Amino acid sequence: GGEEVGMFLPRGTILRGGDRLQAQDGRVVEVVSAPEDLLEARCADAFALARVAYHLGNRHVAVQVGEGWLRIQTDHVLKTMLTGLGADVHALSAPFEPEAGAYAHGHHHAERGATEAKIHQYK
Repeated sequence: GGEEVGMFLPRGTILRGGDRLQAQDGRVVEVVSAPEDLLEARCADAFALARVAYHLGNRHVAVQVGEGWLRIQTDHVLKTMLTGLGADVHALSAPFEPEAGAYAHGHHHAERGATEAKIHQYK
């Protein structure tokens, strides 16, 4: 509905697209992830995809893992690396919800520069 809202959430809280929150006045809002410019890497087999994931992790890159694909924020240097590793890489605009990490207590969009999210109000 375009209404701005402010929230106080416990430190480390992860909000992902599709999450719903109930306000003190009883209204429910849904978090809608904003699209970002991303690269999606697909490989010929699971071994090649695991190799690509290893090299991204070795560089501490935030990665979203999907069924047969990996997504990262657009970066021309990483695109060259992925292509060199044999990945089929294409650009897309989509919500980005990377893995929080083994030692992370939460996922913070602000840490990686994306703070935009749309909130839809449900009646």
